[in-house]
Amino acid sequence: MNAETHIIGESTAIAELRNLAWQVAKTEVTVLITGETGSGKEVLASYLHEHSKRAHSKFIAVNCGAIPSGILESELFGHEKGAFTGALQARKGYFETAHQGTIFLDEIGEMPLATQVKLLRVIETGEFQRVGASEVISADTRIIAATNRSLQHEVAEKNFREDLFYRLQSVELRIPPLRERGHDILLLTEYFIHKAEKKHGISFSGFTREASGMLLDYGWPGNVRELKNLVESLLILEKGHEITPDILERHLVQRSRFKSLVHDPEQSEKNQLNLIYSSLIQLHQEIYEIRQLLQEQDQRPAPPRTTPLLLPPATVPEHKPHAESTQTSLTLEEMEKQHILLTLETCGGNKRQAAKALGITERTLYRKLNAYQEAGN
Repeated sequence: MNAETHIIGESTAIAELRNLAWQVAKTEVTVLITGETGSGKEVLASYLHEHSKRAHSKFIAVNCGAIPSGILESELFGHEKGAFTGALQARKGYFETAHQGTIFLDEIGEMPLATQVKLLRVIETGEFQRVGASEVISADTRIIAATNRSLQHEVAEKNFREDLFYRLQSVELRIPPLRERGHDILLLTEYFIHKAEKKHGISFSGFTREASGMLLDYGWPGNVRELKNLVESLLILEKGHEITPDILERHLVQRSRFKSLVHDPEQSEKNQLNLIYSSLIQLHQEIYEIRQLLQEQDQRPAPPRTTPLLLPPATVPEHKPHAESTQTSLTLEEMEKQHILLTLETCGGNKRQAAKALGITERTLYRKLNAYQEAGN
């Protein structure tokens, strides 16, 4: 069995999950995996595949949140030549490629409603059509979906189809967060140490007893993924030396400094943008004060101070002795637009990087850019 698909742990919660997963794997039922970000949903999906009768065929993982909504349908179901701009030849989608195998749809809550309709048809009939085609294609593909969101909440908000939700929820497997798994933390730590040693060719002296106790007491907001990354960082940065409480605390403190920047799936996009606005306003104020200081040093008249919520000009105007300095008040929508376009420019036009830097999904970024284009901005 592939070690990457081994469900590690001896806690009651993991033992129950492993037992249920073993039973479900032998069936053809559609499975919905729920759990916090980084808890190991793809590992569990791989486990289900490798213990099923489809293990000899392909397992394809698709992150629905990482693929722009405009091309997700084509990625899943394929397209015909000329179906859209850039479709220079016909292409199979993931469902055709995974025929007689398993397709894992991660972040299913990010899937557009139009694509959800087609997915529902695949679940019910096993049939779909490529984009731009009239021919119906059949594919024998098992579907496993996963989400870190509450799909019931998404259904209530009209962002997710209720009928699709119930079809996906034939069997729901919940992965407990790492903080609820007790001494599984130490078992996973040992596993990741062995992997990191082999990968980097460094012998690791491990953790002192006190440091191991700190691992058990830590909250692990990033779950198993955070533990894996921490172990690898400690091995490399500390050159394999034994990890004491002081060393571990230093690394954990460094990570916690960025805790407020980590995407919280429970937080609404509106609240995230409000945080961006607040940071942008503060940044503009600091730039404004620096400009004033430079103007005073050059013996130039500084522009009149305005209320804290008014942003300074985007560029420093050319100095004109008798001209009046002006300041423009921007709405939150205009601030959002400026920040998004500036971030996109900073990322060299890379929309995936820009969305990650903004703390929003690519789907949201594409929607906003399309809105700007339609408005002629």
